Amino acid sequence: MNYKKNLGLILIVLGALMLILSYLVDLVDYNFYNIGALIVIIAGIVTHIIVTKRT
Repeated sequence: MNYKKNLGLILIVLGALMLILSYLVDLVDYNFYNIGALIVIIAGIVTHIIVTKRT
């Protein structure tokens, strides 16, 4: 499999799963967890844009 091509999408899904998990486990009030998920999503978006422009 070509993980470089899908790395951005994988990071976006991982960040979304982190946010869903924080809601289910009642970690919504912990800002560090939510900010970490936000950083992962933003990194995924930027990575997806960079990889898409290179190909």
